[in-house]
Amino acid sequence: MQFPESWLRAFCNPPLSSQALADTLTMAGLEVEELEPAAPPFTGVVVGQILKAEQHPDADRLRVCAVDVGAAEPLSIVCGAPNARVGIKVPCATVGAQLPPGEDGKPFKIKKGKLRGVESFGMLCSARELGISQDADGLLELADDAVPGKDIREQLNLDDMLFTLKLTPNLAHCLSVYGVARELSALTGAPLQDPSFPAVAASIGDTLAVDVQDADLCGRFSGRVVKGVNTQVRTPAWMVDRLARCGQRSVSPLVDISNYVMFEFGRPSHIFDLDKIHGGLQVRWGKKGEQLKLLNGNTIEVDEQVGVIADDREVESLAGIMGGDATAVSDDTKNIYIEAAFWWPKAVAGRSRRFNFSTDAGHRFERGVDPAQTVEHIERITQLVLDVCGGQAGPIVDQTTELPKAKPVSLRVARACKVLGMPLTQDQCLKALQGLGLDATAEGQGASASVTVVPPSFRFDLEIEEDLIEEVARVVGYDNLPATPPQAPVTAKVRKEARRGPYALRRELAHLGYQETINFSFVEEKWERDLAGNADPVRLLNPIASQMSVMRSSLLGSLVAALKYNLDRKASRVRVFELGRVFRKDSSVQESDTTVAGFDQPTRVAALAYGANDELQWGTADRKVDFFDVKGDVEALLSPRRPEFKVGEHPAMHPGRCAEVWLGDRCIGHVGELHPKWRQEYDLPLAPVMFELDQEVLLDREVPTFERVSRYQPVERDLAIVVTESVTHAQVMEAVKAGGGQWLRHAVLFDVYRPKAAGGGLAEDEKSLAVRLVLNRDDATLTEEEIDATVKKVLSSLGDCVGARLRA
Repeated sequence: MQFPESWLRAFCNPPLSSQALADTLTMAGLEVEELEPAAPPFTGVVVGQILKAEQHPDADRLRVCAVDVGAAEPLSIVCGAPNARVGIKVPCATVGAQLPPGEDGKPFKIKKGKLRGVESFGMLCSARELGISQDADGLLELADDAVPGKDIREQLNLDDMLFTLKLTPNLAHCLSVYGVARELSALTGAPLQDPSFPAVAASIGDTLAVDVQDADLCGRFSGRVVKGVNTQVRTPAWMVDRLARCGQRSVSPLVDISNYVMFEFGRPSHIFDLDKIHGGLQVRWGKKGEQLKLLNGNTIEVDEQVGVIADDREVESLAGIMGGDATAVSDDTKNIYIEAAFWWPKAVAGRSRRFNFSTDAGHRFERGVDPAQTVEHIERITQLVLDVCGGQAGPIVDQTTELPKAKPVSLRVARACKVLGMPLTQDQCLKALQGLGLDATAEGQGASASVTVVPPSFRFDLEIEEDLIEEVARVVGYDNLPATPPQAPVTAKVRKEARRGPYALRRELAHLGYQETINFSFVEEKWERDLAGNADPVRLLNPIASQMSVMRSSLLGSLVAALKYNLDRKASRVRVFELGRVFRKDSSVQESDTTVAGFDQPTRVAALAYGANDELQWGTADRKVDFFDVKGDVEALLSPRRPEFKVGEHPAMHPGRCAEVWLGDRCIGHVGELHPKWRQEYDLPLAPVMFELDQEVLLDREVPTFERVSRYQPVERDLAIVVTESVTHAQVMEAVKAGGGQWLRHAVLFDVYRPKAAGGGLAEDEKSLAVRLVLNRDDATLTEEEIDATVKKVLSSLGDCVGARLRA
């Protein structure tokens, strides 16, 4: 919320500088996000009155003006503004004046010049040229009481500071200038200028019938008819100026008055064109299929969850959020109906977001607006309407259905001392709460001393004891809270040696050449269906965007999207990874401190490689990344544990180039190429290779243990065996391991031979594999008999397990 300092000081004027005032508010929880002057620095600009405005002899769009700036002689200034005319008072930059920087960022200095042969001794300015606003349609016209020659900064109070507050949702009572002033008075002790709302006598008897049908939508509805208003008049300059410094542009007198009172006292209201209302008004929940064209031009469809104000023919307003276009006031409006109501916060909250817009009124009503001041605020609005637009007012009709009931809240002084960590007395707590305008009474003494508060109508947030403790802390001052060291011992949580942290995993992936991406946990439903095979994903009740409607159960969709994004920007080599949580429905999950019943939320590690295997370099030939490169990265992540890769299937991966990753008796993930169908759909020139693994398994690692290096020379033996094409590498290694016995230290496949045609002792469906065996023993040198016996056992195991024979 933004407002000028001068308006705040009109209600409460403590002896503090602007910066000290901002610091006071910030330390009380009303964070001052920005503090800046109403206009940027400039010099040499005074009030000028145009005495003459004659046509330039050589330019149709220029006028030669005689301008009174309080000097002995008027200045001759050439001006091209369309509204330059005799009698108006405008800002005049004299020779030597320095204006705010322009679009080039450089200050603009006024010099004596000549335009089309006529000398000009200054410049008449628009609001934009002074940095006050973006209005550049013409000269900034000043009030009639402006004094020629007076410094324009003083005339317009341009040294006034603008406060921008960043308020938390519990501070709805500070969403007005008066509300902030009320807080400032409690914090500084400066007197608060309480507003008065003198009743406007009714001069006509006209009323409008209003039927409040749903008490759970509207608790109080007040309204008044005013006839004979003149909407052709201009909004007073002082009101336009204050609204502009609140970030609100002037629209029309009636709209400006409604907005002004909202910023002044925090009460949104609405003014209807009475002649456009058909019959009376009904305040109710909407009905399925009803439509409403709003003031912003949007046409929306309401339902039973949205509150409306309707007449006998159609819906006229979105309750507590925005009025309708059909009954909007205009320059032809003669008779109006002023409405101020109390809308239940739960009846307004979230409705703006449904229609993809937000309003100042909705922002306030969904946090809570004082229900006790509707009549008083209508009196204030009425008086302003009569002062500005004239007219005759009817009586106020006030209907109350159901209002919030204030429940007393007690604060135990001992409890407040314990929570805040500082000594407090019952009197301190009492005065702090009373200073905030709360009805507080002291009860008990000594250890049982307490203060009971009956929350006023404008404090929706005071419900429990901690709320009152927070209020005491704000008034006492957060900067006065003592720095108390914790009394409990601080014990560092040491990670087990057999476990590494996620950051170590990130560093390992970065070392392998991958770059980390961080993506939303909510994704497109299509990703879940296509890339995760999840037909029943976890749906979001309130997605931030229509295409992000479900929670992800796989990280692969986000990585493929990141790949596509990079390829569209001419990247030729992409290697990305992500560590994150996935979400899936699981009825076996029970509620606990870290889990939600019915939902499994495991962590995953996924990576994707695309393009060249290596960066551009001269040492080796260019080669595209393939399945075995990424398989090697998976093995590096799991090292020194040795995973097993089995033929597998995954919705996102190529049916013939996908493997399950097994560790022991558990499948921990998949690795493989992207499915050709999705490669074609995403228009990828090459097939990326990717993997997704269980993060918890990757965080576990084996602790190295000492093993003495054998003093005896190892022995190597190479075997060339013939097997059928259907025999896998894993099956061969299992057979070698089964027959190797105690002296087999290592076995590796180092060659595969497939003849181009049948012959050489091999059939068409056979292949020759070369396997190297490494044998050793720790206590003695292996003898030839022992070596031969081990090799025979390996060959026997190969024959029995995979039908292998020794190649001739």
